[in-house]
Amino acid sequence: MSQALHGLYAITPTAPHPRPLTERVAEAIAGGARLIQFRDKGTDARAREQQARALLDCCRAGGARLIINDDLALAARIHADGVHLGRDDGDPRDARALLGEGAIIGVSCYDALERARRAVAAGASYVAFGSFFASPTKPAAVRATPELLDAARREIPLPRVAIGGITPQNGGLLIAAGADMLAVVSGVFAAPDVAVAARAYTSLFPKESS
Repeated sequence: MSQALHGLYAITPTAPHPRPLTERVAEAIAGGARLIQFRDKGTDARAREQQARALLDCCRAGGARLIINDDLALAARIHADGVHLGRDDGDPRDARALLGEGAIIGVSCYDALERARRAVAAGASYVAFGSFFASPTKPAAVRATPELLDAARREIPLPRVAIGGITPQNGGLLIAAGADMLAVVSGVFAAPDVAVAARAYTSLFPKESS
């Protein structure tokens, strides 16, 4: 588990694309992504499940873990590796009870250390902070600071994820401040070569931990 919760955390984009998402995710894994989060806000439940199952097969083949964003029921149905919960997406305790002790339960903590404290008490596997920089995915997101990561490193006994506008140029600052994982959407999936883009992030992490 500790190896899975360290390094590049690639989150799937929602914009249409001419190439299948499974191909692009396979390339991200080849570039070093440890976790893949399937994020799809569409209303077609059947299509979402079909895509999630295809991504789970892709992750299994590549040695990565698949996390489902928001949808606990979908994560349970397809036996995904875990779920990521935002502010209004339910209690981590319920997710743990449904998915089991081995599941990865992530919690968005935005810019709030107190929310991270509550996530620890609720049995989360990791906490996510951000947005650290301007992000095309969520332009109106609240902002977090590297100082928050440093405070979390000293107090929160869980892996810490940084998200929001992260590039290979600014990601090293967040790792130095205490991020165990960098969560990236467009920086990986909007690149002309997904694998090369993923490697640029992976290379920011210390060799002995990759």
